[in-house]
Amino acid sequence: DWNEGVDRDGDFGPYRQSERYPIYQRFAQQLLEEDKAFRCFCSEEELERERRAQLERNETTRYSGKCRQLSAAEIQSRLRAGTPYTLRLRVRPGTVGFSDLVFGKIEIDTAQISDPVLLRSDQSPTYNFCCAIDDFLMKITHVIRGDGHLSNTHRQILIYEALGAPVPQFAHLSTILGPDGQKLSKRHGATSIEEFKRQGYLPEALVNYLALLGWSPPNEGQEIMSLEEIARQFDLSRVVKSPAIFDKSKLDWMKRSYITKTPSSALAEKARDFFVSAGLLPAGIDGETRSWFERVIDLIKTRIDHLDQLPGEALVIYGFSQDPPEIDAEARRILSTSQGRAVALEFAHRIEEHHFLSVEIYREIVRQVKAATNQKGADLFHPLRAVLTGRGSGPELEKLIPLYEEGSTLNLPCKVMSCRERVRAVLKAMGYT
Repeated sequence: DWNEGVDRDGDFGPYRQSERYPIYQRFAQQLLEEDKAFRCFCSEEELERERRAQLERNETTRYSGKCRQLSAAEIQSRLRAGTPYTLRLRVRPGTVGFSDLVFGKIEIDTAQISDPVLLRSDQSPTYNFCCAIDDFLMKITHVIRGDGHLSNTHRQILIYEALGAPVPQFAHLSTILGPDGQKLSKRHGATSIEEFKRQGYLPEALVNYLALLGWSPPNEGQEIMSLEEIARQFDLSRVVKSPAIFDKSKLDWMKRSYITKTPSSALAEKARDFFVSAGLLPAGIDGETRSWFERVIDLIKTRIDHLDQLPGEALVIYGFSQDPPEIDAEARRILSTSQGRAVALEFAHRIEEHHFLSVEIYREIVRQVKAATNQKGADLFHPLRAVLTGRGSGPELEKLIPLYEEGSTLNLPCKVMSCRERVRAVLKAMGYT
């Protein structure tokens, strides 16, 4: 959570840089009056010609300082003529450096730095100028950001110095790379929080995984950590310089761990929108439907990596999507044998005698089918699964059967078939009725 910001007012607003332009203009004028900044009247075309000439001479490209020593008369003449200008910081001679909390001491000669632009020709402030002023006024003590900003830091420190502002401590975090060692991009999969949210990644799992990219806890080997544990143990001294590798398989493993240990009631609440979007649940559900849905989630949650996969796994419970129903190859093979057909037909005959199939009645029917067909073990239970689900494998039948029976009585947008209805549909599709 944050102390204050765009959505939470406090002592240091406004928070959008676009709303702080008068503040930046005031400090720009101050630096100009103190001769710590100067007007540069060089046009974009002049600067580009200068840059190309330096490249042709194999020199580092930087501003030549052409307008540094303009006389007051020259400046006034150009101002009266309406010549556009930028405002540049007058970089001091010597060295500038800082001790990064991750990368250590980094120091360079200021001769390597062009006099950075503070205000563009339209008088809008630049990124580095805004950041330095905001850090100063908002009393920022630590700046933690990606290592792509290392090159900005020396310029910002020079701006802090010119403002007479304290320099915060910096910690630059290494870049996250894909498994191929390249910069993380869309070709590596989801790369935005919104995309992970859309796929149903649990926030707790994602935070846990991201915290371990480039940082390790004091307890070696500890990987599953709550946000509270991470906050308590986190120390920048344990952040490494080398780039972290984003391993989606590791993230999915962590996600499965969180899904498994999350109570089904909480998981059902998080997953509900996915089922509503898939047309499997109504937007509003009563207590009976909620209780049934929580047991559905409890049955299938160990079979998925993220929540958007749940509706697909739940299709083993909902009615067949077409008539005749889809029966997978393994179920067809099982039911095509003489033994499998005999078990399925005997089971179908027995359950027709019962309006509601409880687990106790199911167990009794299994004993009767076993005695009537002389089948046992896989030769008994595989045909039972095939004729009830149309699949060769899946969740335990004793957990599925109550969900079929109770679900068939609920008012759902997608019908759940009772056990008798499912068996009839499968046998009809196999041509056994």
